[in-house]
Amino acid sequence: MSTLNAIKKSIDKEMSLFDKKFSELIKGKQPLVDKIMTYILRSKGKKIRPILVLLCAKSVGKVNESTYRAASMIELLHTATLIHDDVVDDANIRRGFFSINALWKNKAAVLIGDYLLSKGLLLAVKNKEFSLLKIISGCVEEMSVGELLQIEKSRKLDITEPIYFDIIRKKTAALISACCESGAISTAKDMELVKKMKLFGEKAGVAYQIKDDLLDYEKTSIIGKPSKTDIKEKKITLPLIYTLNKVNELTRKKIIRIIKNEESENFIKVLEIVKNEGGLNYAEKIMNQYKDEAKNILDSFKNSDEKKSLQALLNYMVKRKK
Repeated sequence: MSTLNAIKKSIDKEMSLFDKKFSELIKGKQPLVDKIMTYILRSKGKKIRPILVLLCAKSVGKVNESTYRAASMIELLHTATLIHDDVVDDANIRRGFFSINALWKNKAAVLIGDYLLSKGLLLAVKNKEFSLLKIISGCVEEMSVGELLQIEKSRKLDITEPIYFDIIRKKTAALISACCESGAISTAKDMELVKKMKLFGEKAGVAYQIKDDLLDYEKTSIIGKPSKTDIKEKKITLPLIYTLNKVNELTRKKIIRIIKNEESENFIKVLEIVKNEGGLNYAEKIMNQYKDEAKNILDSFKNSDEKKSLQALLNYMVKRKK
């Protein structure tokens, strides 16, 4: 499996320029804002989303200022949603660093998330990037609906496979799809290429989320107890849905009871049932189907270093260890 450094080699120059532009963009005039922005920049993650924007843009055209604005808007949105997620989940650690809410409390964290979202909107309006604004606004709507749907279904514990895919298409795949669509629309002259990139992103995003679900089970298996797992948070994901549909009624009721009553000492038993009933293997099979569908879409694009990088990034998404 290629490393992220190897994957982004064809856009090294563009990524360096993006980093500079993004740092300048989020600087705050107010001391507390500037202090928090500096902290955010220091604790940045893998930057998969701006990498996707730049690779998609460069694979169908020439990177320009609109491309950098697209990458910035995506990264602003992603960072804001992570900060808000940490408030909702009461999480104190993010990417190995203390979360914003852990250091500056919930009120400041919510406001900083809002600040980042407003920065993205202003960037689009100021530069008349209305196509990008439409993509990003649609993405925010989808993500919000997806999160609310998951909250509703987690309370009732009645998620079916079609509902699960509806949730992850909205919650996760929408942002990955927006990365690919916004990157392509910033450089492509052919709208059919933009549509194909959008669909590639959706398929890749679904595969990415299923891998996250699998990693959650693997992490629990390694440490022998749930730390911040989907089961603990009553999130019904694909391995568990498959298992609940396969086991007898008695076992099904037992699993539901453990999750509903938050019997943390029995979470490892649920993991064992899911594993023994083939839930993890089933989820991996479906993940690879989506990955292959994404690859088939990518195969229709002309050969380039960026296309090779996108293929490698797709493999990275489903083979990563964290």
